[in-house]
Amino acid sequence: MKPSRLLKRLRIHSVFIAVCLAISFASQSIQADDASRPNVIVIMSDDQGVGDYGFMGNPIIRTPSLDELRTRSGLLSRFYVSSVCAPTRASLMTGRYNYRTRCIDTYLGRAMMDPAEVTLAECLTDAGYRTGIFGKWHLGDNYPMRPMDQGFHESLIHRGGGIGQPSDPIGAEGKYTDPTLIHNGEEVAMKGYCTDLFFDAAIEFIGDQTQSQSPFFTYIATNAPHGPFHDVPERLYDEYKDVDFSPILVSDLPDRRRNAEFDKLARIAAMITNIDENVGKLMKALGEMNQLENTIVLYLNDNGPNSKRFVGNMRGSKTQVDDGGIRSPLLFHWPAKVKAGTTVDVMTAHIDLMPTLLEACQANVPAGTSLDGKSFLPWITGKRTADDWKQRQIVFQTHRGNVPQRFHHFAIHEHPWKLVHPSGFGKENFEGSPDLELYHLEEDPKQQHNLAVEKPELVGRLKVAYEKWFEDVSSTRPDNYAPPRIVIGTDHEPESVLTRQDWRHESGRPWSRNSTGFWLLQAPAQQKYEVELVLTDDQHSGGSAILHVDDEELMFHVRPNARRGHTVKTTLPSGPIRLSVSVDKSIDAGVHQVILRRSDRQR
Repeated sequence: MKPSRLLKRLRIHSVFIAVCLAISFASQSIQADDASRPNVIVIMSDDQGVGDYGFMGNPIIRTPSLDELRTRSGLLSRFYVSSVCAPTRASLMTGRYNYRTRCIDTYLGRAMMDPAEVTLAECLTDAGYRTGIFGKWHLGDNYPMRPMDQGFHESLIHRGGGIGQPSDPIGAEGKYTDPTLIHNGEEVAMKGYCTDLFFDAAIEFIGDQTQSQSPFFTYIATNAPHGPFHDVPERLYDEYKDVDFSPILVSDLPDRRRNAEFDKLARIAAMITNIDENVGKLMKALGEMNQLENTIVLYLNDNGPNSKRFVGNMRGSKTQVDDGGIRSPLLFHWPAKVKAGTTVDVMTAHIDLMPTLLEACQANVPAGTSLDGKSFLPWITGKRTADDWKQRQIVFQTHRGNVPQRFHHFAIHEHPWKLVHPSGFGKENFEGSPDLELYHLEEDPKQQHNLAVEKPELVGRLKVAYEKWFEDVSSTRPDNYAPPRIVIGTDHEPESVLTRQDWRHESGRPWSRNSTGFWLLQAPAQQKYEVELVLTDDQHSGGSAILHVDDEELMFHVRPNARRGHTVKTTLPSGPIRLSVSVDKSIDAGVHQVILRRSDRQR
């Protein structure tokens, strides 16, 4: 247990514990004026777009369960997320801008969140909730950054940013069907389709808490409909594979590309409808457990769509800071407090989920922890206070690279105004001065009429506000953008699997066969280890490899035509460590993963 959580738990008063234990969630119907705290379920899909729902106007992709949920829920219609995966997840978990958390990108060690961050799961744990995550974490694969280190009692996840990436368990690469998942830190081979498995495990977890009369927080974060798209639910793919997707394409495609794009959309649609069916299964299970009335169920997507497709009356897709790339509907189902059909159109964002849910659950943020988000609970429950959000400003910025760059790929919102510099997610810098664009989103939601020249004073004011924000988030802690270090050799994780997801890239195209990189580690004590090298391929002639530990080198043999099993025993020092492995060029198979096993825990 990390020290901050231990201290927080010690502060819980015995009276408060008694109150938590006295709460019963097994009653047949909990009335709206019942003082008991709600359960919480947050469902977030991966790369589903703002327009991929029937209730948002999509004419092709079937989402009947979510459409029905909309009729029985509140809807935040002007809800924003980040333009890519991990930043949204960091903001959701902390109520803070991701630039405060050290999570600034999606890979190469920059999707790891600083373990000192206080998470929603930790706060709810301290308030007496049982917590479980099922699906995608994407904030660090090793101690002390795993969900089980950050407040979750139950954890069934995949590593990295998605199944099909270099963090996959060996032998289960790219398996959406019958995947190998990580259950409470251990690899487990499973049977079934990944989305079904995550929902089934979540429903089982909810059932266990219902039986024990424990309030629960369940986070279901699907990796669908994120690519790769080779392994999708076959029954639903058959339903979509001959569909004409022209109505949801944002532009015409040449015939040579149309069939391939239609097939991709058929696979994405199959994955989305599969999620929808699981939402229906979950809601039915909640009803059977008599947990519908006083359970908050949230549904959102994590960024814009993973292709250029329908986003309503907006423009943009994943990675873009135009509205289509950073918008999501947010369904808020809580029959005990939220009137069915309610719509809230104030500007809200991912940073607001944690303060809203903590208020709903009567849970506190530890002293000294500051949040960027604001609770929208008074809005969604119809008890709005005098607090006026009309002049609220929210900033979104994400791009590739090790350190955020001022003015690069950002948008600042002050409804109805949007000042944006869409300089491109995929590069670390931009050249020249920022070419700022200004849009009135009420009158021009597609962002077709740039008003920057016409309104220089407004541009100047929002530009100054952005600069103030950038200075603030960049000075959250000393060495603000240094990546967190993986801690090795502890009883929490005696075997550490180091993957290219979290290494610091040195040369070659990232994640390519022969790219190189190193891992930043921290060892509490000097320990003896068995180090195993895993290669990108098993077709090679063999040779030698060198283990680099800071300035020390240790050579070991690489057997021919073997992907793994190449080991060496060594002692690693205490303190900060820079570790890498280089292989003989004749092997022509780069480093894929490195496994560090404490010698007292060898296989």
